[in-house]
Amino acid sequence: MAKLPAHRVRRRPPLFAPVPLRSRRDGWTVARQCQFLALLYATGSVAAAARGVGMAREAPHRLRVRAGAEDFARAWDHVLSPPGSGHTPRAKFDYRKVTVAALIAQVEAGLVQPVIYRGAMTAIRRKPHNSALFRLLRRLDAREARGNG
Repeated sequence: MAKLPAHRVRRRPPLFAPVPLRSRRDGWTVARQCQFLALLYATGSVAAAARGVGMAREAPHRLRVRAGAEDFARAWDHVLSPPGSGHTPRAKFDYRKVTVAALIAQVEAGLVQPVIYRGAMTAIRRKPHNSALFRLLRRLDAREARGNG
């Protein structure tokens, strides 16, 4: 029996907010997070994708449970869900508890998506995080209206 191509059993990685981490040469950079999701799409194996980005098999699981990794985890689940199964549910997040500094960091980081061509990641698509920007503007407008500006 022939093996089905990846696009028949998995979904392409969506736009996601990268996990905010301090910069390390051997750490999880934005490019490495995108490469992991692209390899996960191509292989369907977490161990093979981790090996492909030069990490241990446990490293992606540790990254997935970190604070601020909810979008990365959602993208991971999206990739492994079969096409036609509907959208992956997104957990409700209480944005009232997000600080202004965290919203600014989200706006600066933006959203990323690996571009996959012929089974390999060829680029990283970047997009502004407009919902975080509008949330930040609403919060600052409300603060100014109260006179706490």
